Parts: sequence; structure tokens; C-alpha cells
Amino acid sequence: MINVLIRRGADGLAGFRVSGHSGYAEAGRDIVCAAVSSAVSMTVNGITEILGAETDLAVDERSATVDMLLKKGSGRQAEVLIEIFEMHIRSLREQYPKYISLTYLEV
Repeated sequence: MINVLIRRGADGLAGFRVSGHSGYAEAGRDIVCAAVSSAVSMTVNGITEILGAETDLAVDERSATVDMLLKKGSGRQAEVLIEIFEMHIRSLREQYPKYISLTYLEV
């Protein structure tokens, strides 16, 4: 199962942590993993490369974990990208509830 943790701060969404594998299909054919991985990459790259926002970012390929937290002053646009990521994950979870979990953490 893919575990998605969305972090909420006082001012809005502050980051996320995604870990695990869906187990929907074999590696290379797993559309659930591909969809989530693509959403993670697009969100992280949009925030760091396009917006230039500062984050605490950790990627561990062994455990299939990406952990990103916005630093103070990252701006509203970075928060909007996380909101879009959350909306996409919720949509994927509705389609594949056995393969994606979604939880929230107040930070």
C-alpha cells in the first residue's frame, strides 16, 4: 500500500510524505505507483525548480519514501501546488482505495 501523509500547518498545507508500493501490479506495470510517483515528482519539481521555494526534502529509494516540508516563507504558490497534489491523491484513492491510504498531520 502507498501511504500518503499530508502535513497541515497554521497557514495551510505544509508538506507531505509518501512511502511504500501499491502492490496493484508487478513493477513496471503498476499504474497506481506510476500515477502517485508522477504526482510526487511534478509537485516537488514545481515547488523546488519552477518556484524556487526552499524545502526540507528527503528521498530514500530503498524504502520508496519521499518526504517534503515547505520552509517558512515558501509562498502561497507552493502551498497551492501541495493542495493540487492532495486533490489528485484523493481522486486516486477514490479509484484505488485498497492501494492508497491518506492521512493528515497537524504541524
